[in-house]
Amino acid sequence: MATLSEIQALLGEPRFNWSDPAPWIGLERELGIEFPADFHEIVDAYGSVSINGQLYLKHPAGHLLHDLGTMIKRELEFWGEEDMAEFLPNPAGTKPGELVPVATATTGEMIFLRIPEETSSPWRVVVQEMDSPSWTLYEMTFGEWLLAYLKGRDVTLCVRDRAPDGPFYEFLP
Repeated sequence: MATLSEIQALLGEPRFNWSDPAPWIGLERELGIEFPADFHEIVDAYGSVSINGQLYLKHPAGHLLHDLGTMIKRELEFWGEEDMAEFLPNPAGTKPGELVPVATATTGEMIFLRIPEETSSPWRVVVQEMDSPSWTLYEMTFGEWLLAYLKGRDVTLCVRDRAPDGPFYEFLP
């Protein structure tokens, strides 16, 4: 499993370093799920950021414009529409086997976490490309997927043209 230290080695030292669990507890209670530990750890470290000017991560303690909970609820409503459901391998939602939207990209992709059917199974990443429209399942945790992205591997999002001098991040305004 990818560790935060491996991500930091490529992306740089985090400056958000959130430690209050209250926003996560509230969001998880509202959605009826518990996000995977690696996703928590990464988002708590970096906060609401743009990575390589392409990938947007949001924290549940962000202000309304960059709040993870607000984004998830809006996207669940969008992807729950009958004409959009056909573009995903599983329904968007918060039940086992369903897909929770957790990040977006300026290049038109939506990054989902697939809730495992069994609590002992790992969460997986699904990336949906709006311009195709197609999707790809990655048998990786969120941390492993993000690390692959930062290393320039093809995980649907391409970093090479966005960060020719190496990965970077900046806080969302």
